[in-house]
Amino acid sequence: MTKKDIEQVAYAGLHREITEVVESTRAAAARSVNALMTATYWDIGRRIVEFEQGGEGRAAYGEALIRRLGADLSQRFGRGFGARNVAQMRAFYFAWPTDRIVQTVSAQSPASRILQTPSAKSPKRTALSAAPGNASELATVAQAFPLPWSAYVRLLSVKAEAARTFYETEALREGWSVRQLDRQISSQLYERLALSRNKAALLGKASQVQPDDLLTPEQAIRDPFVLEFLDMKDEYSESDLEAALIQHLADFLLELGDDFAFIGRQRRLRIDDTWFRVDLVFFHRRLRCLVIIDLKVGRFSYADAGQMHLYLNYAREHWMKPGENPPVGLILCAEKGAAEAHYALDNLPNKILAAEYQTVLPDEATIARELERTRAELERRANLAE
Repeated sequence: MTKKDIEQVAYAGLHREITEVVESTRAAAARSVNALMTATYWDIGRRIVEFEQGGEGRAAYGEALIRRLGADLSQRFGRGFGARNVAQMRAFYFAWPTDRIVQTVSAQSPASRILQTPSAKSPKRTALSAAPGNASELATVAQAFPLPWSAYVRLLSVKAEAARTFYETEALREGWSVRQLDRQISSQLYERLALSRNKAALLGKASQVQPDDLLTPEQAIRDPFVLEFLDMKDEYSESDLEAALIQHLADFLLELGDDFAFIGRQRRLRIDDTWFRVDLVFFHRRLRCLVIIDLKVGRFSYADAGQMHLYLNYAREHWMKPGENPPVGLILCAEKGAAEAHYALDNLPNKILAAEYQTVLPDEATIARELERTRAELERRANLAE
């Protein structure tokens, strides 16, 4: 073996070691953020419940309390603390109360002393509330929550306590990712097990990992719940091609004239406990409406139309301002050699408005041609770079 070969082997070993350090550190960082976030949300829920129980009549205006807290906290800490999320924190504490958490953590650990309920002569609040925002105590409490927050959010949707406990236990025992947990709950694994004669075989099949089940540390950090907790923006695309197409489309529409005003890219929205991202949002000045644009790197399907109508209903309820016309959707499908563009106009209240939209908006065929031309140019550049 030559000196150069020895140096290459030595370098490969160094590169492997550094890669392992970075990957393990990123994974640890994702777990740490998730654990502290979950402990924080549990403690917020605990404080809300104890506040409601600490005075006569407080429970009666619980919904008003949640709305007020949501407004005040989201103004201070960002949209991750809106009324919906605060209500979820309260529900989280009810599903995982203090006595259950104490059982989870060892009786000798600091967490059990932090969480234990004071004597009858003590104030009603637990010992943890004596030190608001104490990160070290929250870190200890976090030991009771080994799953990521998004997993607990999914578990909260399981109303039967026995089923919820089963899914939590199996997720810990089998090391399920959030995607695996979601698949098992959606497929009613608990109910199917109750009817199955061969429970071991069914559990074994359920534990098999699917290609899309595992999350990278980067995906874990980019979890919408984590980004909300850290009050970070979430603007990224899943692939270089998609990102380049989205950016070019934004530039192309702005170059058509002064009718299009850019609002946002990769705009995130939450429906129930499912997150979606809208690729581009514009405001059309002449039509006085939002234009919701969704890009699909593939063939158009009816599912794309259904998802767009979901976006439009959400935008009409949450993004539309008084005096504006209903939003319109534009679905762009960038399948190689067969780009398509489709406007979604079915949500408009009358045919006259729909006709006006069709007259003023850019022609679908023009947009499709530009999409195909751009894709071909991007692929040509990529081939030259290889």
